[in-house]
Amino acid sequence: MTTYIVLFRGINVGGNKLVKMETLRKVLSHAGFSDVKTYIQSGNLVLTSNQTARQVRETISPSFSAAFGFESRISIRNVDEWNCMIAKNPYPEAIDNPKALHAVILDADPTDAALSEFAAKAEKSESFTLRNRVLYLHTPDGFGISKLALALDKVLKVPLTARNWRTVLALQAMAAAI
Repeated sequence: MTTYIVLFRGINVGGNKLVKMETLRKVLSHAGFSDVKTYIQSGNLVLTSNQTARQVRETISPSFSAAFGFESRISIRNVDEWNCMIAKNPYPEAIDNPKALHAVILDADPTDAALSEFAAKAEKSESFTLRNRVLYLHTPDGFGISKLALALDKVLKVPLTARNWRTVLALQAMAAAI
């Protein structure tokens, strides 16, 4: 069995696309996944399966749509990929302020031109590093007011979802406990 971290994009944000985590856990358990655990209300899960990541996605997507009446794009990483992402954090100083560091999980590589345009939007205090389809986004003045954070979708133009470092570490701990 492989442990996976599954991240749903855009659920339970601003009162839209409401999903009860208890219901989501039941739906995924009925779909054949084991050890289904959720973290907070924003679509963060840990589960185990003997399927590949692609098969997990292909199982979750229709089950989710049937249960909730809308689609949500998901990003999936196995526990080894997740642990590697944490180990390669280029901003260890941000651990003291985990809301200032976000792991932006990319499902494809942005173009060099997109990365150049993205870099041009950075304020002096902001920085980012791209490693293995993870964009580490350091926004010490706040993610909510960051020009880089606002530009993620518009400029990079690849499927992505972001989680703050506190959530990243919490999901790691949940996966380790399985």
